[in-house]
Amino acid sequence: MDISSVQKLCIHLISSAVQRCRLSEDLCRLSVVLKSSPPIIRVSISDTGTGSCLEEFQDLKCNREGIGTEKWDGLLSIKTTSISDNKIYHYHLNLRGSVSARRLTRLPSIPKNDAKFSGTEVCLSISETIDALLNDIKHYFLQMLILKIPSVAAELVIERGDASGLRCQNVFLPNECSPLNFSSSNVERLKSGLEEYVLKHRNSLNNKCDSCFCSREKLKISSGVARSMESHRSPGLIVEAVIAISEHSESLCFRSSGNKTEVLHFKDFSPSSVSIASLNALTSIDWRSYGLTLVSAVDQVDHALIEWESLPPYLHIDMVIHCYHKQYPTPCSTIQILVLDLCPIFLVSQMLYVKYIP
Repeated sequence: MDISSVQKLCIHLISSAVQRCRLSEDLCRLSVVLKSSPPIIRVSISDTGTGSCLEEFQDLKCNREGIGTEKWDGLLSIKTTSISDNKIYHYHLNLRGSVSARRLTRLPSIPKNDAKFSGTEVCLSISETIDALLNDIKHYFLQMLILKIPSVAAELVIERGDASGLRCQNVFLPNECSPLNFSSSNVERLKSGLEEYVLKHRNSLNNKCDSCFCSREKLKISSGVARSMESHRSPGLIVEAVIAISEHSESLCFRSSGNKTEVLHFKDFSPSSVSIASLNALTSIDWRSYGLTLVSAVDQVDHALIEWESLPPYLHIDMVIHCYHKQYPTPCSTIQILVLDLCPIFLVSQMLYVKYIP
């Protein structure tokens, strides 16, 4: 999915807010509000996670060629506070400033009056069509649903102002109940997230498609985890992989995907391009042993695209890979994936060990 530099910046800021929520030990709310006053859109990204450090914003690179001054003046308005702070700190950060000392302006802080809370709000004003920005942010949130990050409630709100007044629209509010509890592992959440993704036809539907998945036997899903050894270069990399094989009967909503499979990729709890290591792992599998012939596997910006030779009709394969670092990894150097054999009745399952080099 090709997106502009402005949209990439907004998604990066939202991703940072997600990470602050993950680091918090409390339930968190993440709110993205797009307020349209053509030709300007005011973007507000707020969260109740841990307070932010200014370094995460000061390290942002402003690509003058990628984002012209007619699109964005380079100014971020930041309000942040940690649970131990007695004030809400307010800053203006000009990412187009040539001298780092002049980029940051401290504004008057706001007393908390002994209240205990934490959070961050980042605001910017850009010249962009709201539909383009909305589509990319919604796409990001739909991808994040697959991770099923616990304790974070997210919303995406549009505010449009015209002659009739201010109109609000809740575009994304996925606060549905989950069968998982807070102690569920990340790979269990990833497995559950991919299952829902497939049952809702790659999140194109709000609910499970009963027409295509009238029987649970129509979907086979399995997962695996790898942990690389800790070294001076890395605190230890964890790689989680989930594969889902679905069989569709003829139905009104069924659309053949041909001989191709999209492999979704996440890095450190955020959508990302597919790493070379992940591509190598995919191509090193002896797929012929499982009834498949791999033609190619290439990176497509936010996913990998696998092409098969003569994939059986009404069959679809979905995959997701998540790579992230953990402070105390378990020494291991292989990724273990339970791959479902593609015999016609889907009865055989086997263990496949794939070497994974971080």
